[in-house]
Amino acid sequence: MSQRRKFIKQSLLGSALFLPGMSVGCAQPNEKSAPNGEKPLILSTWNHGIPANAAAWDKLKETDSILDAVEAGVRVTELDMDNLSVGLQGLPDREGITTLDASIMTGDGACGSVAFVRQIKHPISLARAVMEKTPHVMLAGEGARQFAIAQGFPLEEEVLSPKAQIEYDKWKVTSQYKPIINIENHDTIGMIGIDTNGKLAGSCTTSGLAYKMHGRVGDSPIIGAGLYVDDEVGAATATGLGETIIRICGSFLIVELMRQGRSPQEACEEAVRRLVTKSKNIHDIQAGFLAINKDGETGAFAVHPGFNFAKATASGNVLIDSISHF
Repeated sequence: MSQRRKFIKQSLLGSALFLPGMSVGCAQPNEKSAPNGEKPLILSTWNHGIPANAAAWDKLKETDSILDAVEAGVRVTELDMDNLSVGLQGLPDREGITTLDASIMTGDGACGSVAFVRQIKHPISLARAVMEKTPHVMLAGEGARQFAIAQGFPLEEEVLSPKAQIEYDKWKVTSQYKPIINIENHDTIGMIGIDTNGKLAGSCTTSGLAYKMHGRVGDSPIIGAGLYVDDEVGAATATGLGETIIRICGSFLIVELMRQGRSPQEACEEAVRRLVTKSKNIHDIQAGFLAINKDGETGAFAVHPGFNFAKATASGNVLIDSISHF
């Protein structure tokens, strides 16, 4: 497989990716564009980013809030019954329990997250409630669930989805823990966006690694690891094996590299190089990063081929293959 994969040649014009709410004419009339960037702009990880972006774009048109947009977008993925790594339908830990992580952040430094939370259909909305209604940044486990109840979030029945139950029963035959890159350790959705005025926001939500140890938390709810946003610089989000991303504070690293003058692409590539040098068994590990700077320029890079992302602008909502280190 080529180390430098080409963009998938798909666009909304005459493409199967044409979605309701995403048309050439849907940009705001006062749209501003940097010489080499675009605003407004939404990026999200993996194939499921296409419907997530469409929902986010519709919400941005409706409320003119990039924060509302990144929350609404990933809520779509949290309900996608075909996705086994996001939402309550996700694959469980080795005890057969599905636990969820999520974070949300705006460019003025406001942020909130939840970790190791159970029975909550939309952990991203609970993370936003932590950000807006508590003095804290992160709530975890039973405390997060108690806060959810206090805020009126309904508790869902704690049963595995039919697909997750089938996969879990298969796994119990051997009970071996060996994630497969681009399959078992990637389906987090991270979303970052910028509006016409340069305001940034991001979101990240996941059910984490399949068959993880009970209590394991990955990078997604950790501000600076799975997500970081700064209106003065840009935003970044991550996907893949969370332990490797936490070790390098991946998303914060990318934003700081952009602050120092790197382009989003250069910053993502440097973060992956850093991750590779700090990780063992790197050929069994996948991780990828997305970034936007304050001018609407973008970057994406992964450890291995196979990472893709969705990009929504006034011109369309397209799926793109990221280039990679190996």
